[in-house]
Amino acid sequence: MPDVISEYQKWKVQGENLKMQAKHAMETRYRELLTEAASLAEEYRADFGVILKPPSNITAFRYKASGKGKARKESKAQIAKSPEIVGAKMEAPKPDPKIAGLQKRLVTAKKKLEEAKGASAPTRRIEDRIYEIEDALRLAGQLA
Repeated sequence: MPDVISEYQKWKVQGENLKMQAKHAMETRYRELLTEAASLAEEYRADFGVILKPPSNITAFRYKASGKGKARKESKAQIAKSPEIVGAKMEAPKPDPKIAGLQKRLVTAKKKLEEAKGASAPTRRIEDRIYEIEDALRLAGQLA
């Protein structure tokens, strides 16, 4: 009976060692495969401009894109600058909606100020509002 117990204990120790080695090997292989899959996905995105989607049965594969330059399609401005297209129109960049809104509010407030001055009404609140709007525009770098 002691032989069976000692054999079992040897087998158990040997099994634990094999289990740990197998666990380490599987973790290493898993990381290698994930790294390779992420690099393939990044290369696919850089070459074709679209994200490569994992199979439907894999729902939790996520990776952070590298900090390297992204492959982008040529914008209208770049196409217009290219020598192949002569006489192409360049569109002005659209202003920030927040800044455009502030500029509209400033124009409206200045009109109200002129109306209030013409009617000899108090202008302190309107002047304060104009100052606040101009200050917001200054912070945005849009008012000289």
